[in-house]
Amino acid sequence: MQNKMAKRGTIAVSALMMLALAGCGAATSNSGSNTTGTNTGATGTSTSSNSASGNSTSGSGTSSAPITVRYSEVIRSVFYAPAYVAMQEGFFKQEGLNVQMVTSEGSNTGAAALLSGSADVALVGPETSVYIYNQHGSQTLKVFDQLTNTDGSFILSKKKINNFTWQDLQGQSIISWRPGSSPQMVLNYDLKQKGVNANVITNIGPAAMVGAFESGKANFIQVYEPVASQLIQSGQAYYAASVGKAIGSYPETAFEATSSYIQGHPQVIQDWTNAIYKATQWIDSHSANQVAAAIAPYFSGTSNSLLASSIQRYQALNAWKTPILSPSAFATLQKVLIMNGTEKASQKVNYSAVIDPSFAQNITK
Repeated sequence: MQNKMAKRGTIAVSALMMLALAGCGAATSNSGSNTTGTNTGATGTSTSSNSASGNSTSGSGTSSAPITVRYSEVIRSVFYAPAYVAMQEGFFKQEGLNVQMVTSEGSNTGAAALLSGSADVALVGPETSVYIYNQHGSQTLKVFDQLTNTDGSFILSKKKINNFTWQDLQGQSIISWRPGSSPQMVLNYDLKQKGVNANVITNIGPAAMVGAFESGKANFIQVYEPVASQLIQSGQAYYAASVGKAIGSYPETAFEATSSYIQGHPQVIQDWTNAIYKATQWIDSHSANQVAAAIAPYFSGTSNSLLASSIQRYQALNAWKTPILSPSAFATLQKVLIMNGTEKASQKVNYSAVIDPSFAQNITK
C-alpha cells in the first residue's frame, strides 16, 4: 500500500513540476531549476517541538500522550515565524502535538511528501493544491490554515535608488526564483500590472542567488528575510520594493494536508490551527526583539538584531493577518496562475475543492 501511495505521489508531483515549468513562458526568463529555498534553509534538517515520540494516528490536544505530526516546511525563512514560535513557546505542546519538522526546499517536494504519506502537514504554496487537483488523481491536497496573506519577498538593488518606482526595473535583470514558484509568478504578475518589461532570471539555484548578485550577474535580486536584511546591513544592496505590497492580499503559503488525512484526523488539524493562531497572537503582543529571541534557535548564525529587523519588515506588511484563505484571495491566486501559464482558464478550480476554511473559522468566531 505504501509503495502504491508513493508511486501515485511521485506521478502527481512530476506532473505538478511540468505544469510549473510551463509558467516560465509567461515571463522574460531563462530556463530554470526545479528547486527552491533560501540561503538560510537546510534540506532534510529535522526539528522536534518536544521530546515525545510516536506515529501520528488519531487523537486530540486533550489526550495524555502527545500525537506526533510529521511537518514539512517549504523553506527556512523569518516569513514563517509563527510556526517557529508555536514550537519554541510550546503552543503545539499545549495542544497535545509533538511536531517533527523537516525543510523540503520546495512546494513540489512538500506536496510529494504529503502524497506519499511521509508527511502529515506541509507548509507550501496553495497553488500546489490546484495543480494536484487538476491531475484528477485519487488524492487531493487541501488548505486548512493560511499562514501568510501576501508575498514575503523584496526587491533589492545593487545601487541606491532614491524614490524608487517599478519603472526603474524597465529593461533590467532581476535574479528571481525557479519558474512556476510562487515568488517568481507573483513578481511576473506585478511587473505586468505595472507595465514593466524586465529580464527575470530563473536559472540560478537558491544557494547561488546571492553570490550571483554580488558578482554582478544582475542589478536587482528578489529575496526573503533574513537574507534581505543581511544584504542591506552588509552594504551589498539597497531596499527597492516589496513584492507583497505591490500585489496586496495574496495566499503565498498555507498549511495543507491530504483530504484523507483531514477527514481521518480532524482534531489534530484543529489543534494545529489553534497552536498557530496562538503563536500569531503571541507575536502581536510581543516586541520584535522578543520574537527574534524566540525564533533564534531556527536561524543559527543570524544575529537577534537582524532577525528583529526582519520581523519588523513582515509586521509592517501585516503578513500574518488572518488564518482564513478567503475566496477573493483564492481568485487572485488563480488569476496569477493563469497569467503565468501554469493553469488554464478552463481549469479553474472551485474554492471548496481545495480549501477547507472550517478549522480557521472555528478560532475566529
